[in-house]
Amino acid sequence: MKQLSGKVAIVTGASKGIGAGIARALGAAGAAVVVNYASDASGAQRVVDEIVREDGKAIAVQGDVSKADDVRRLFAEAKRTFGAPDVIVNNAGVFRFEPLEATGEDEYRREFGVNLLGPILTTQQALEHFGARGGSIINISSTVSTHPLPGITVYSATKAALDTLTVALARELGPRNVRVNAVNPGFTETEGARATGIFDSPMKAELEAKTPLGRAAQPADIAPLVVFLASDDSHWVTGESIRASGGLT
Repeated sequence: MKQLSGKVAIVTGASKGIGAGIARALGAAGAAVVVNYASDASGAQRVVDEIVREDGKAIAVQGDVSKADDVRRLFAEAKRTFGAPDVIVNNAGVFRFEPLEATGEDEYRREFGVNLLGPILTTQQALEHFGARGGSIINISSTVSTHPLPGITVYSATKAALDTLTVALARELGPRNVRVNAVNPGFTETEGARATGIFDSPMKAELEAKTPLGRAAQPADIAPLVVFLASDDSHWVTGESIRASGGLT
């Protein structure tokens, strides 16, 4: 039997990048997967089709995780299709490379809305659906939470806050059989990262040189750790922020 057989997982921001890799891995491990997306409907459907082609179960559900009504609808669609969720992966995230003096109020609110309020809203909904059996919540953070990079000050702050939220929720929700952990990827090749131009700049070589394993990660490098945290194999793990960085600090 696959390690996640019978479980239902919601993955936010799963139309591409790390989220898509996580969704595919959860599906391969036997979970029924709800692929959430904000705007990339075709990308989300592509991930669903890939899971279904491998005899998995998946649906795509649109929703902005920074909006409570959208999050409620996301969970309602998940329950209507597959039953109550067991696993929540808070992967949705936004960022922008720019100097601090160029960062306005709207960008601050956008990043904190998706990157921090989003996990809070999904966790609130999860508590309504988990019930006495509990569940697993996995927050996708970043190594920049402790080792920030120039030009993404606000993003780094959101990830530091997410790490703290992870510990706080683990302590609050442990008595309710809810485990909360974070996975902190390092330098990872995704559509979003490529769009910033990093992979066409000297920064790529600099970051890879600082990574003991010698290369940028791929989403498939991150996903197995999420599968572990989603499974009963990690039943005694909570409140942890686990680096998946190839040794990059």
